[in-house]
Amino acid sequence: MELARFLHGTSDTRTGGQTLTHGRAYEAFGNVFFGGRRRQVFTRLARLSGARPGDRALDVGCGTGYLTLCVADAVGPTGSALGIDPSPDVLAHARRRAVRHPQCAFADGIAEDLPGPDGGYDLVVSSLMVHHLPEDVRARAAAEMYRVLRPGGRLLLADFRPPANPLARHLVGAVTGPVMEHNPVHLLQPLVRDAGFTGIETGDLHPWIHYVRAAKPTDPGTPAGPGTPGASAAPGERA
Repeated sequence: MELARFLHGTSDTRTGGQTLTHGRAYEAFGNVFFGGRRRQVFTRLARLSGARPGDRALDVGCGTGYLTLCVADAVGPTGSALGIDPSPDVLAHARRRAVRHPQCAFADGIAEDLPGPDGGYDLVVSSLMVHHLPEDVRARAAAEMYRVLRPGGRLLLADFRPPANPLARHLVGAVTGPVMEHNPVHLLQPLVRDAGFTGIETGDLHPWIHYVRAAKPTDPGTPAGPGTPGASAAPGERA
């Protein structure tokens, strides 16, 4: 199916995952797909991440950089936001959009081998990326996110949530393919937990997003309590 290939891209030879192409067209599709709520949803995700002025933030699988730029706005000129993606086409589009954000940069990279030293970031975010990864590398990607976060650093993962209605879910599959029709977003929470994160909270944002937020413990012997990520929504919130 042409649209499914468009949404999920071509195989990346480094990982076997998928890379997006046609950044400008993907951006236009995203605006339509969110029914006019895209900016609202991604601004909300940036706030849920707990991004603060001065934070060093990393967006994994940034695509065209939509969430990266929202986070860049939140961390301000004293912070930094780096988006990584394996697709040259979407990175080129992201860089064009970021010309007025000097604190924002984009670079080639993959989720399973993140740039930067251990503990180099205050915040790691990722949106609509995990379903592009082969199932056998998702745990490695989560472990890398844990590695590059400082103790007490925050994580936000967001991915496509299929409709609960069977007919609507089937229609999504007919348009986009089985990856999004059957996307197992309920596995994001155990993925994050098994990587070592604590203070885990989950929720949904209308119309299509399920998110998990968590924190890297400040001390391996002292688990972080609920609410550690530092944002203002309760678990299971819908917006």
